[in-house]
Amino acid sequence: MAADILKTLKDEHDQLRELFKEMEGTTERAEKGRMDLLEKIKQGLIPHAVWEEEVFYPEFKKRADRDGRKTHAEAVAEHRAVELRVLPDLEAASPTTTEFAGRAKVLGEFVKHHATEEEDTMFKMARSMFSAEERAQLDEQYKNWKGTPAAAQAIEKALLKGAEANKANPPPAA
Repeated sequence: MAADILKTLKDEHDQLRELFKEMEGTTERAEKGRMDLLEKIKQGLIPHAVWEEEVFYPEFKKRADRDGRKTHAEAVAEHRAVELRVLPDLEAASPTTTEFAGRAKVLGEFVKHHATEEEDTMFKMARSMFSAEERAQLDEQYKNWKGTPAAAQAIEKALLKGAEANKANPPPAA
């Protein structure tokens, strides 16, 4: 099967769904397990989101009609909610608390909702906007980008923005 950015992104969504499923099965006693899972989630989620925001979403928006631009705006808003509020709130919680479990569940629900909408709506639109060759080129570009210093810098910047947002507006005390 030829490379296709939409398949790659969907495969990453599926991997994240599995990680959240694992997280839901943890208890307050699983401090190390929860932290390991959170790290895996961030390693899957942040590069994926940053690349979508910097490359895929702008390309999608350029080609989109009114409905596509609305879908684009919704996806961007969901990314902002996760990156600037939900993920930083989770990171602020101790993994041995019910607050961590609740916030992890909310993050999982946001990500699952976003991924499903993206797959069912945005990716369906993108299949008609981008040729198979363009989707293959985007896939190669994404895979090459992941290991670059530019990617590491963009990921660090995204995490820093989330931490700064959390300082400015911290989650409620437990």
